[in-house]
Amino acid sequence: MVLKIVQAGEPVLRQRARELTPEEIGSEETRQLIALMRDTMRDAPGVGLAAPQVGVGLRLVVIEDRAEYQVGATPADLATRERAPVAFHVLINPRLVVEDPTPMEFHEGCLSVSGFAALVPRARGVRVEALDEQGQPVTLSARGWYARILQHEVDHLDGTLYVDRMETRSLTTQDNHRRHWMGKNTAQVRAALGLPERQTSLPPEDKS
Repeated sequence: MVLKIVQAGEPVLRQRARELTPEEIGSEETRQLIALMRDTMRDAPGVGLAAPQVGVGLRLVVIEDRAEYQVGATPADLATRERAPVAFHVLINPRLVVEDPTPMEFHEGCLSVSGFAALVPRARGVRVEALDEQGQPVTLSARGWYARILQHEVDHLDGTLYVDRMETRSLTTQDNHRRHWMGKNTAQVRAALGLPERQTSLPPEDKS
């Protein structure tokens, strides 16, 4: 069974999700929600899913970047994005802190903005403090693509979509992204779109 992924325009995607209580974290209802979110993410497929994306305003995300999702990418492309497989895990009530604000700008999409992508700058390195599905504290540091996934999903918990951070001129359908921009680096894309060189730093963020 999979859940419906709500699309841009649904109010839940623009509201700050609330934290789960200790009682909620240990409940059978939350365990079922996590399992359904995992299955929904894999069915999509996607590399992350936040509870608001399935219409539930809770600070809960699931993440998994499977090796099979990276099969079509070249080693050079994976190296540029600093992308490697990430095992399935759950983050509850996460707090994100930017550790390396160096901007990494690549095309990014979203299961709740179906069919589109755009250039989005994200910090290269972040740290996240959260609880796992057992309610145990976890701290993780991430760089590159994994850091991008974490920032994208925590944004969802604050009512933010990637379109709020994108280079608006770069917005494209997924089909046109594959036709025109696959295999090109960010500098080439920006030049083709008549965009100036991207900024060299991003402001620090602390998302509690």
